[in-house]
Amino acid sequence: MAKRIYVGNLPYEVTDNDLEQVFSAHGKVESARVITDMATGRSKGFGFVEMLSDDEANSAIQACNGMNLKNRTLKVNEARPREASGRGDRR
Repeated sequence: MAKRIYVGNLPYEVTDNDLEQVFSAHGKVESARVITDMATGRSKGFGFVEMLSDDEANSAIQACNGMNLKNRTLKVNEARPREASGRGDRR
């Protein structure tokens, strides 16, 4: 099962491909996604990466946490499980 990684403090100009390139240096990336504002399409400054191997994911977390990317210090850790948003739960 893929391990999901949270990447915070991203420069606003970073793309999904940029994010994938940074993490692919540490193993096989299944997906990389910069989260964007639905209304403006602008980056929210964070994203998620999924890596196939737990060992590779842990290595990437260690290597990339605190890394400088385009003059921003990345904050990288294992993503928390998703919580129910409450949307659509109206009765």
